[in-house]
Amino acid sequence: MATQTTSSCTGSTLLQPISEMINLPLDQVNFVACQLFALLMAVWFRIYLHPSKTSPFIRHVVATLLGLYLALFCFGWYSLHFLVQSGLSYSVIVFAGLENMHKYCFIITLGYLIMCQITRVYVFDYGMYSADFTGPMMVMTQKITSLAFEIHDGLTKPDVQLTPSQKYLAIRRMPNLLEYLSYNCNFMGMLAGPTCSYNDYMAFIKGTSFQPHHQENANGMENGKCKQSEPSPKNDVISKLCTCAISLAIYLSLCKLLPVERAIDDDFVNSTPFYLQVIYLYLAMLALRPKYYFVWTLADAINNAAGLGFNGYNKDGSPRWDLISNLRILDIEFATSFKSFLDNWNIQTALWLKRVCYERCTINPIAATFMLSAMWHGVYPGYYMTFLTGTVMTMAARAVRHNIRPYFLISDSYKCIYDVITWACTQIAISYTVVPFVLLAVGPSLKFYRTWYFCFHLLCLLVVMVLPVKSRHRQVKEQVDGPQKDGPQKEGLREQMDHNSTDNNCNQKDKAT
Repeated sequence: MATQTTSSCTGSTLLQPISEMINLPLDQVNFVACQLFALLMAVWFRIYLHPSKTSPFIRHVVATLLGLYLALFCFGWYSLHFLVQSGLSYSVIVFAGLENMHKYCFIITLGYLIMCQITRVYVFDYGMYSADFTGPMMVMTQKITSLAFEIHDGLTKPDVQLTPSQKYLAIRRMPNLLEYLSYNCNFMGMLAGPTCSYNDYMAFIKGTSFQPHHQENANGMENGKCKQSEPSPKNDVISKLCTCAISLAIYLSLCKLLPVERAIDDDFVNSTPFYLQVIYLYLAMLALRPKYYFVWTLADAINNAAGLGFNGYNKDGSPRWDLISNLRILDIEFATSFKSFLDNWNIQTALWLKRVCYERCTINPIAATFMLSAMWHGVYPGYYMTFLTGTVMTMAARAVRHNIRPYFLISDSYKCIYDVITWACTQIAISYTVVPFVLLAVGPSLKFYRTWYFCFHLLCLLVVMVLPVKSRHRQVKEQVDGPQKDGPQKEGLREQMDHNSTDNNCNQKDKAT
């Protein structure tokens, strides 16, 4: 297996013997090795290049050079794409007019990413679902486009036109080239992210992220007690590394025992009762998720070890290191709604989609957001099938929650029953939705949906047509200005507003209610 993957790996072959020994593709071995090296460098960076000892210039230079070295080790000459994408986008930011700069930058950055994805998939190795150079480019696309919109907000709009979230994120000064490259190519987030805001990154570089004005939430209240000494991320880093080890062990143990492809195997479909097919699909997806838990939690630990990710204090005075966390595992596995699952999965990407698309799009923002997500993920047809299905699922879930949930809030026992039912429905719906995302191609994806008789598609369309649901903006307006409602409908509206207020998860500083 390792021999077959050597030719498709353009990075260093230094770890080829290890790849052959453990029978894993070389590019994946390089990725994990670089992330472990980045973890060690993060500890060194926080201790020996602390802002109290080192100037921001030195911290920028070291973070950038280390990031570019990791990219070169993993991807070889393909890492030039990172510089080309960054260079083109920075030229647009600097030389284009501020009024439309963010739009041009968005088109060029996303367009270059899609061009690279088309080349990788259809020219070189279709179906190779492994570590590839477009992964870091996806994170850089988020950073570059977010930066462009934040510069546009900070330099062209008065504060009264900005939401509390946009006001916090707005950039009031044009970044120089070194700051721009450091933000995009730093070693903590070069390979796997996660995305963080430019202002939070600059506060980390300058050492001001622990000061009180960086420990406030959107309501202007400090997150618990304010400490005078700088908090240590040691406990959180150790905890996240333990989570990584458990996730990796689970994935390696179960991924080959429960392949998703078995769900479309003719013998399996013909010989297995439908209810057992449903259970198998849930277990197969459950076994697949730890791979993402490992990658994102390790990336979060690396940033925390460097000192990036501090998010104030809990009420008991303990520090929180979840500013740029990308997931909440327990909230994912026990989600009782489609939205709750998505809010806790790939959180920073969800925030990016919300900030650059959902909040700014005036025509069908839900469909536009799902379409942007599909384009950002890649050009495999399965991605588009997943996100088109997700659009209908989201609309149906919102209609059910708005119309049915209020009647289960009259007692704790009724609410418990509702939660159990919606948990089961959510997990099955998620598994059903993401099958094309895993299978990638149209043929196998359609074969799976045919074996399930497109049941969730038809059910969701029926729900959307039968159950009325108002837009979120209309609900908020009626809550503020409209007549008072009685009975469970009023309670349902309040619950719906509470549900919608969870957009910015992990207690983001820019949370706006």
